[in-house]
This record gives sequence, structure tokens and C-alpha cells, in this order.
Amino acid sequence: MAGVNQTIMLSLSMVVISSMIGAQGVGAYVYRAVTQAKTGVGFEAGIAIVVMAILLDRLTQNVFKKQKN
Repeated sequence: MAGVNQTIMLSLSMVVISSMIGAQGVGAYVYRAVTQAKTGVGFEAGIAIVVMAILLDRLTQNVFKKQKN
């Protein structure tokens, strides 16, 4: 379970890094905001990534709990 959780967190951290080479998505908003010093936009996009990480973490925890029982 810990490995799945860490993989999810790593993949979401790679979203911003992949936007540096041209990938589109939420990471592109964070990268653009950082390069243009728009802290509000960067904060909003960062919060979206964090919320997505929390949702995926809770979802996978529930799936593994159901499989255990």
C-alpha cells in the first residue's frame, strides 16, 4: 500500500516537471505562474494538484481496505 501511495505522489509531482518540456495540463499553469511571478494562479493550480493527490490517496486506501476484508 505504501508503494502505491508513493507512486501516486511521485506521478503528481512529475506533472509540474513535465510541463517544463511542453506537456499541457494543470502543471503548465503552475509552471507559467512561477515563471511570470503570478503567485495567485500558481497557488490555485497547486491546490488543485494537492486536492487531486488527496482524493487519489483516499480512493486507493479504500480499495485496499475492501480487498483486505
